[in-house]
Amino acid sequence: MKKDSRKSPREWEFSSASLSYGKANVKIEVQEYNPQLEPRVEWRVGGRAFYSTDCAKCFTDLKFSVVRTAIYESGEGSHALTLASPEHLAPVFLMWPSRRFVVDVACNEEGDKGCVAEVPLMDGSALPFFSEFRRNVGAPEELAFYDVPEHAEWDLFRTDVADAAQAQKPYGSVKIMPSEAFEVEYILERNENGRVFKSAANVSIYSAEDLYNVFAARTFILKNEFDEARKAGLLSGVDESCGLLLDNSEAAKAPFRVADEPARHKILDLLGDLCFAKPALPKVRLEIINGGHLSHRTILEKVLPYALQ
Repeated sequence: MKKDSRKSPREWEFSSASLSYGKANVKIEVQEYNPQLEPRVEWRVGGRAFYSTDCAKCFTDLKFSVVRTAIYESGEGSHALTLASPEHLAPVFLMWPSRRFVVDVACNEEGDKGCVAEVPLMDGSALPFFSEFRRNVGAPEELAFYDVPEHAEWDLFRTDVADAAQAQKPYGSVKIMPSEAFEVEYILERNENGRVFKSAANVSIYSAEDLYNVFAARTFILKNEFDEARKAGLLSGVDESCGLLLDNSEAAKAPFRVADEPARHKILDLLGDLCFAKPALPKVRLEIINGGHLSHRTILEKVLPYALQ
């Protein structure tokens, strides 16, 4: 990571490979602290306004889709903007909920679909982002929470299979209930051709210190999934420095940075998906089996109305 010495210490840039491109860039501007102004994270794409967290009530106006990562779109026609992978950066803003930031993600291409931008992966975790924020913004603040008196549970079904019987069989589940802070138990299970992969993590977040081990967890992919994605023309920007490539049968022996790193990274994805709308955490306990961005989005739809009260 290189910081441009010509820029103000209140502004710096990240540059790294992303999921789809050989190079992606993000510029961060830390605005002067002003307690009379509402905190916010303003997201821009190629210098154009995309979304701001002080307008969270408009969050559902953004179009949402998933191709291995969260993808948001705003605008129509020549004014359309696309932002991919914000969950790799968004959780860091939880550490400074009273501040104001501008995040400008560079465009990777121009065309009929408008300006396409993707957040760089760096090492596949949020740790490099946090380290630079800590150096430029200062000590983390007390986290922001909001009450969520919500009880719900539902099964997860595959939408990418042709076999009707398989599509009707639950492959995971989500359970949500009120809590004193943000708690999540995340379980990942894969069983393909007799090769079993499992990772599980239980995390309780009460303060900024509780986020560190989650920030350190790198993104991962099983080798068979990676090969299939490459054949489909996906993941063209990544290499071995962008995360963990796991062989199904040897996953438990991988050189993990933190215990249960795959499951912890899914929790990092969850945090990013939840706090991209607003950098605050719901007071809930979540129990998730084989979740992903789509299930995270459903959770957000249930909790976000309470953040706007």
